[in-house]
Amino acid sequence: MQFNQVLENVTTYEAGKPIELVVREYGIDPKDVIKLASNENPYGTSPKVIAKIQEIVQNMSVYPDDSMYELKEALANKFDLTNKHIIIGSGSDQILEYCVHAKCEKDSKILMAKTTFAMYEIYGKQTGAKIIKTEDDQHNLEQFSKLYKEHGADVIFLCLPNNPLGECLDKDAVYAFLETIDKETLIVVDGAYQEFAAFKDEKKRIVPKDLIANFPNAIYLGTFSKAYGLGGMRVGYGIAQPDIINTFYKLRAPFNITTLTLAAAIEALKDEEFVTSCIAKNFEEMKRYEEYVTKKGFEFIPSYTNFITIKFGDKFVSKIVAQKLLEKGVIVRDLTSYGQNAIRITIGRAEQNTKVFEQLDEVLEKLK
Repeated sequence: MQFNQVLENVTTYEAGKPIELVVREYGIDPKDVIKLASNENPYGTSPKVIAKIQEIVQNMSVYPDDSMYELKEALANKFDLTNKHIIIGSGSDQILEYCVHAKCEKDSKILMAKTTFAMYEIYGKQTGAKIIKTEDDQHNLEQFSKLYKEHGADVIFLCLPNNPLGECLDKDAVYAFLETIDKETLIVVDGAYQEFAAFKDEKKRIVPKDLIANFPNAIYLGTFSKAYGLGGMRVGYGIAQPDIINTFYKLRAPFNITTLTLAAAIEALKDEEFVTSCIAKNFEEMKRYEEYVTKKGFEFIPSYTNFITIKFGDKFVSKIVAQKLLEKGVIVRDLTSYGQNAIRITIGRAEQNTKVFEQLDEVLEKLK
């Protein structure tokens, strides 16, 4: 059967390995498996969310409110905007898809960092767009500017902070760059980890209201999957000027998120204390990773997220390290597919991290 030829150049996105796979393949007790590959919140979600879900779970026969009024109002209040500035997606990934499909077709151009979230390129190639990447792995705005002047772009992706590496640009540098961009170029600021970056360093904070006021051709993406601990609920949002939001609604299918998802996200927004507590513990535990990596003589990328990227240089092969950890029940993300001899580890709870250090010590000792 013949399919759209542009799909021949599209690679399949590989999600982090699930606990169930490790249990099946290696016979490890589920309670002994530590999953630190998908940047989920190791502390779960707010108890208030769990209570709310238990309250409404009996009413699953009725479609959700497709206007998503209550969630959009809650987000509008949080960001001091109106619900006309907001669109809700099944994860922020779905809104990424809207961004590309609304602007791109065959021979359109998309500009991004060399090493960044893989779905930017996958969605772009689905339309036949040309992908333009910087030479540096991390976001280098001088290279972005150079490539933009040479090639132009229909869409620019800025992942702030960047997944899978963890670095983050200062807001002032981002704004200075955006001042040079033509108003017909859609600027996508992916803020999936912004809660972490803003907590660690105020200079990294991107305020959606200011962003779209200064740059009407920009959209800010947020998610409930990371800091809010709702990865299993799949809910994200986009914030932009109403003309962009209205266009994206033409791409949105009805009832694209569930009744439970709506309720969970609304309730999660009411418990910012829980989120702040999780983020604070994240950075306390990250210090332990930084000390461990330094002691081992490896490099790490200073992270503004809930994960850390460890680079092995010529000492070890990351793919082998990740596999050996997997066999011990520790799931981390190997970055070989990104051209990196590195692993990405989600910052877990204290007891999980202690076990990671122990298991990593054993693996590295055997691989010497």
